[in-house]
Parts: sequence; C-alpha cells; structure tokens
Amino acid sequence: MYKNQVRSPGLVVVLSIVTCGIYAFYWIYKMSEELQRATGKSSTSPGVELLLCIVTCGFYLIYWYYKYGKMITEAQELAGLRSEDNAILYLLLAVFGLSIVSMALMQSAANKIWEQNVI
Repeated sequence: MYKNQVRSPGLVVVLSIVTCGIYAFYWIYKMSEELQRATGKSSTSPGVELLLCIVTCGFYLIYWYYKYGKMITEAQELAGLRSEDNAILYLLLAVFGLSIVSMALMQSAANKIWEQNVI
C-alpha cells in the first residue's frame, strides 16, 4: 500500500518561492496524484492536470484549487475526519493572487488526512 507524503506547509511555500514556482508545479502533480488515489477518482491524470495549468497560463489552476479543495473534503470524510469544505476559499485566494496561501492550507488539510493512515 502506498503511503501519501506528509509535507510541511511552510516548506511547501518556501520551496515554491525559492525555486520561482517550479516546486509548485511538482506539488500540484503530487497533490493531484495523492488525492486521486485517496478518493478513488482519476478522471484526469496528474500529468494532464499539470499541463492544463501551464497551457492555460494559470486559468485552469484557479479551477484546480476548487476541484481539489472538494476532493480534500471527500478524503476527509473517507478518513473519518470532520470535513471542512474550503474549496471556495482556495478558489478566491487563487483569484486574488494568493495561491501560495491555498497551497499551505491544502497541504495542512492533506497532512491531517495522511496522518490518519486509513486511506
């Protein structure tokens, strides 16, 4: 069984800034992969998700934050945690140029799920 990776939200932010966003692309790929595995949903491959984020100059990325915010909520329910639907918050932060805050919040929520070891 594959164990999803617990990452420090602060380190995700720092690495994204230091690498001028390159780590953010890696993070998007890994979060897509891990959340799809956790929820059992794999409508679009993580590679295609990443490619769409790049090709659309970030417009798909705004939708991605909403879509995967919903998947985090579903994964929380599957893990037996109290679910918090923050998809709209992630979307609004991305719209206003604060997607790095969304990254930290999403990673923090994902860490709580991964630490349960049930998914």
